[in-house]
Amino acid sequence: MNLILLHPDEWIDDTHAVLRDPRRLRHLADVHRAVVGDCLTVGVLGGRMGRGELLSLNDTEAQFRVTLDREPPAPLPVHLLLALPRPRMLARTLEHVSALGVKRVTLMHTRRVEKSYWQSPELKPEKMRQHLLLGLEQARDTRLPEITLETRFKPFVEDRLPALLEDQRGLLAHPGLARECPRAISDPTLLAIGPEGGFVDYEVDRFLELGFEGIHLGERILRVETAVTALLARLF
Repeated sequence: MNLILLHPDEWIDDTHAVLRDPRRLRHLADVHRAVVGDCLTVGVLGGRMGRGELLSLNDTEAQFRVTLDREPPAPLPVHLLLALPRPRMLARTLEHVSALGVKRVTLMHTRRVEKSYWQSPELKPEKMRQHLLLGLEQARDTRLPEITLETRFKPFVEDRLPALLEDQRGLLAHPGLARECPRAISDPTLLAIGPEGGFVDYEVDRFLELGFEGIHLGERILRVETAVTALLARLF
């Protein structure tokens, strides 16, 4: 936890906040080994960042005097279209994309996504929120990504994807496609990544028909969370 992320209901007034969440209290005591008088990096969820002077700390709460004097890191200019991964992989992937600065994620159904994945407790809003918060705390960011669920591939691609693609560069990451993944781009980008086993040919064709550019990361076949991290790091 490289950032003490303060939630709206944890503020006492404009400059003071109290934290009572057991997980973050344990981290303050066991990892930071914080003592009264320490200054730690803090931020307000959805807002600015700064420093928090620890005024008191015990087993049930920590109080801070807070100064917010800077903006969080700039977001990546990308909307991630991600075929729904296996539940355990989803948890790790959400943490990674949140830490890397992705602010829009669409989880979509494809042929090789098991229908049972959509019933997973990992898709409950509060569960996803916890993974996203862990990513923000790791990377010192304050702005939560927006998550959208698309449970049917064809209606999504036909009815909603063309509008999302307007004024954005579409990139389809899939093994065997023609172009090597570009580096250090700055264009607003819609990046589509498939499930374990990749997209089926029909799905690849639909993306390409809409104007997506087909890209690859080489001959190696990567796990979803590895591919997501590698693509984002290379592209941006």
